[in-house]
Amino acid sequence: MSSDILYTTDAEKMSVAVDEAIKGLAEGGIPIGAALFDEDGRLLGSGHNQRVQGDNPALHGETAAFLNAGRQKSYRRTTMVTTLSPCWYCSGLVRQFGIGRVVVGDTVNFYGGQDWLEENGTAVTTLNDPELIKIMGDFIAANPELWNEDIGEE
Repeated sequence: MSSDILYTTDAEKMSVAVDEAIKGLAEGGIPIGAALFDEDGRLLGSGHNQRVQGDNPALHGETAAFLNAGRQKSYRRTTMVTTLSPCWYCSGLVRQFGIGRVVVGDTVNFYGGQDWLEENGTAVTTLNDPELIKIMGDFIAANPELWNEDIGEE
């Protein structure tokens, strides 16, 4: 999926993840999107949460982006951009493959394992974008049971 377009700022990179989140919401799913970029800002892969659409609990936004990026020799110099703070599952993916940096769009509606990532050498940048906070907040308010299922709450 690698492209020749360079996304040089965090905002430009986040726009790819936001487009994915909106796509997921339009499909009737949870509005969480993510994208993986190389060190030069080339998009390697993007994706969105597909737990509902694909009836697949393993397809979170970050895992979808990771899968769509395909195999890389190393992930140390890559950046994972995600519209929502990564859950423990997705934080584990970042740690397992040594993704060097994570950019988070929203920590207000959910705060996952990003402290753990930082404590273990991953650079984390938080944007707390008002648009993303509203999209996710509105979704959670309208779909509390689905949201609780997604984060493993009863």
